[in-house]
Amino acid sequence: MGCLLAGAAIGFMGGVLGIGGGLLAIPLLGLIFNMDQQMAQGTSLIMVLPAIMLTVRKYNQHDRINLKAVTVAALSSIVFTWLGARLALGVDSTLLRRIYAFFVLGIAVFYLVQVWCHERGVTASKRRNVTEPVKTAPALHPLWYVPIGCLAGLTGGVFGVGGSVVAVPLLTTLYGLTQTRAQAIGLAMIIPGTIVALGTYAAHGQADWLMGIPMALGSMLLVPHGVRLAYKLPESRLKLTFACMLLVIMVLLLLSAR
Repeated sequence: MGCLLAGAAIGFMGGVLGIGGGLLAIPLLGLIFNMDQQMAQGTSLIMVLPAIMLTVRKYNQHDRINLKAVTVAALSSIVFTWLGARLALGVDSTLLRRIYAFFVLGIAVFYLVQVWCHERGVTASKRRNVTEPVKTAPALHPLWYVPIGCLAGLTGGVFGVGGSVVAVPLLTTLYGLTQTRAQAIGLAMIIPGTIVALGTYAAHGQADWLMGIPMALGSMLLVPHGVRLAYKLPESRLKLTFACMLLVIMVLLLLSAR
């Protein structure tokens, strides 16, 4: 029952933030169940895979996903996911957890800076009584998504999850996508790589199915509610929530790496 409830809470946050929930599950598995980093990453993938699929489906219902871009990015991520997973399995567990913590910190700081810059721009516009025009992202050739897929795949392989966390800020800042659209594409592109990563970790005995399956079931129960909330929140507030959650995750990781 505890795993089911934990999975439900993680699934809800994953739906809101477009991260699949694995970023939160990994430090909790290490801190509460005393799993080493590799086992926590492999177990979280069991929960993450069905949750990602359901989350992508819900995002697609709200706003159609660019399937060509997702396909190109997904294909480019598969090999890099496998390489990343093989690399992670050979790294000391405590060292990997600390590296992961600082990786999460970097993403959180990036989002906090984005929110701060956005708020400054809004304040300046109000002082000048100028309404900022709505920006429309230019249509990009699908091959532009190849480097995003490679980087997301490598990150997802090394850390078990996190590919979408890397992809989302790049898609919003470099490609001009909205936060929710970037979250949808970021999650959709990592589905094949997540399958590869789970298979690699499981083949090396680094996945606890008895714990991961009930967490997956719980996660899927609340993912739709999380996605619904994501579309109701203002974009700046969604980014701020994302950054604050990542800071909490970083603290949990450092606590479990002591």
